[in-house]
Amino acid sequence: MQPHFAVPNLAVPTFAPASDAGLPLHIVTERTLEAWLSQQDAATAGWARTMGFSGAWGQVVVLPGPDGTASGALVGAGSPKSRQRQRFLLAAAAAKLPEGTYALASDLPADLSPEVECFGWLMAQYAFDRYAKNTGAKARLIAPEGVDAARVEVMAAGETFTRTLINTPAEDMGPEQLQQAVESLAEVHGATVTTVVGEDLLAQDFPLIHTVGRASDRAPRLIDMRWGSEGPTLTLVGKGVCFDTGGLNLKPGASMALMKKDMGGSANVLGLAHMIMATGLRLQLRVLIPAVENAVSGPAFRPGDILTSRKGLTVEINNTDAEGRLVLADALALAQEDTPDLLISMATLTGAARVAVGADIAPFFTDREGDAVTLASNAQDAADPVWRLPFHAPYEAMIEPGIADLDNAPSGGLAGAITAALFLRRFAGEARYMHFDVFGWCPSSLPARPKGGVGQGTRALFQALPDMLALS
Repeated sequence: MQPHFAVPNLAVPTFAPASDAGLPLHIVTERTLEAWLSQQDAATAGWARTMGFSGAWGQVVVLPGPDGTASGALVGAGSPKSRQRQRFLLAAAAAKLPEGTYALASDLPADLSPEVECFGWLMAQYAFDRYAKNTGAKARLIAPEGVDAARVEVMAAGETFTRTLINTPAEDMGPEQLQQAVESLAEVHGATVTTVVGEDLLAQDFPLIHTVGRASDRAPRLIDMRWGSEGPTLTLVGKGVCFDTGGLNLKPGASMALMKKDMGGSANVLGLAHMIMATGLRLQLRVLIPAVENAVSGPAFRPGDILTSRKGLTVEINNTDAEGRLVLADALALAQEDTPDLLISMATLTGAARVAVGADIAPFFTDREGDAVTLASNAQDAADPVWRLPFHAPYEAMIEPGIADLDNAPSGGLAGAITAALFLRRFAGEARYMHFDVFGWCPSSLPARPKGGVGQGTRALFQALPDMLALS
């Protein structure tokens, strides 16, 4: 397994070598505090009491040694209720600990996953430092016994890749740079990449991708990465709108502020792709990314236009700011032509999804009850929250304008996430299909998640795929 690949300013977090000497970390809950104190010498117990250590969630007290240096630390794990309201306890501790190497000296509470907590610690080290000096936690952890350190490092590398792509502003992360990032990832894993660029999109029948991106001076493209020669087939489709002005339905300035993250779907599928390839899952992977900039100039497509897709379905444009589903439509039409065993799309698609579940949860859609149950269970185990929304068939009429086969932006604003998902399902055909409407952004800093780009649903999928695809 190889967690490293070449992307500018990408430092991948790793565990400290097992051979290092680590300062002991004592994990103490509110309930076990008094028992722990009773087993310590008078100086240690007195110091903990003097520092007001109560075992509250995320509380950290560094224990002094006889020479004035740190001899270890206490980490409060709180109560079962407080642990339900928080994620990544060890990440919260890592952010407060002084630089050094640490090792767990006690077990985590039974309701905390060692793998999840170790992943959180690694991600506490993440900082986006391409344009300014930023640092994450400097405390390093020796992977505890029983944790697959290589697997956790691979997940951290995938998440780092996702965050860095999203955090990079559009000036330095346009369609061409996104293509280069895919090629960099492919080179590490021995994957192949082909790209259809500019006017060749029309020649090869990707009219919607071309139309959305034609107003920009940065050529639109469809990036196609393939890896693996054995096992079931999995195709991931990620929205790669590198910046979205809204087109002629121009966004107000405040609504454009975060549009560098409109390629978050592609960043998420690439992070997941790294996890799959680096751990050698026995499957055949294809990643499709329609990469465009939705700009405003003379050739920009217009409200009222009727466009014909690769699938042959016509689409009435009622809002040029609903461009993501257009580029995904052509990519999904291509994907289903290969009849993959599983087809998954990920996109920062609708504000309606944010209203429904907030920034922290990734809503997903599927017609397969078994897939929904498997994903939800693994998401909980991975502390990567998802929530199922329905492909509600009675709403199909809302995306049928009469003048064309489909409407890209139904009026009224109701059920916006669902109607967008139904639109995409029309292009997935009969494929076994899942769609994720991710936000891809952490609005404020939280343990293991600094403010900025973030992966959503990828670790849940990574953990669920062996069951979903019956991988040996």
